[in-house]
Amino acid sequence: MQTLIKQIREHLNISQTELAEQLNVTFATVNRWENGRAVPNKLAQTKLYEICQKNNVPVYDLTLNRITNAAKGVSLSEGRVLLFHGSKSGIVGKIEPKSRAQCDFGKGFYMGTEPSQALTLICDYDKSKFYIVSVDTTKLNTIEVPADIEWAMLVAYHRGRMETIKGTPLYDKYRKMSENKDLVIGSIANDRMFYVIDNFFIGNITGAALVGSLSALQLGKQYVAVTQKGCDAVRVEAEIELSHLERIFIQKVAESNRAKGVSLANDICRNYRRKGLFFDEILEKAQNGG
Repeated sequence: MQTLIKQIREHLNISQTELAEQLNVTFATVNRWENGRAVPNKLAQTKLYEICQKNNVPVYDLTLNRITNAAKGVSLSEGRVLLFHGSKSGIVGKIEPKSRAQCDFGKGFYMGTEPSQALTLICDYDKSKFYIVSVDTTKLNTIEVPADIEWAMLVAYHRGRMETIKGTPLYDKYRKMSENKDLVIGSIANDRMFYVIDNFFIGNITGAALVGSLSALQLGKQYVAVTQKGCDAVRVEAEIELSHLERIFIQKVAESNRAKGVSLANDICRNYRRKGLFFDEILEKAQNGG
């Protein structure tokens, strides 16, 4: 955190003494923070957050820059893809496909091409860890799902939204889609997309509206190792420490993105109206043999 504090102070264009006065601590304390000999406690970081908010210090951008610079320093062999992973309690022992079963692509080890996605997923957890990882795709059985209705229906299957049509050809299609695959690649359902896809599932927007939102958002991709073989191809390249101060800023960005998702979904509803089918209509058609 020592670099971040110095960056904040330089952005404010104040001395260590002036920052100490604003935080009601001593010059020596700020000096120790910047030299890495001590770390500010949560109270001091909360006060620092208030100062940064008041003066528009781009702490979230500084965090992303730190991660990006660390990622640039990773040397990869041919066939390895650089990705990002967030864990609520940290990686302990062997990497395994053990996330919740009802995730986008089922149980697996989830990684993304954009650091922001992993950050917003773990920012509410004090013991969470952020990792730069890589996966060797050369010997894996892989499927890449396009950012269209196929992606949405596969997510619906894995989230348990298609149980009412179990046994139909449509259900079996998505059950088999990622079967015997080690790695599934598809669009990330990020903070904005969570709201949109939930609106599709509950019948507020059509499939056409959902696909339109996928295109509008230009989401990054998630790589999901769904077998042990896939997980064994994953390597942790670096662990990035996140301070309490950074987590607060990440939380604010996550909240903002969710609000934008609501606004986007409402715009999509107006723009697409009755274009395409609603989710329940797709299921009903499948039940009737369509």
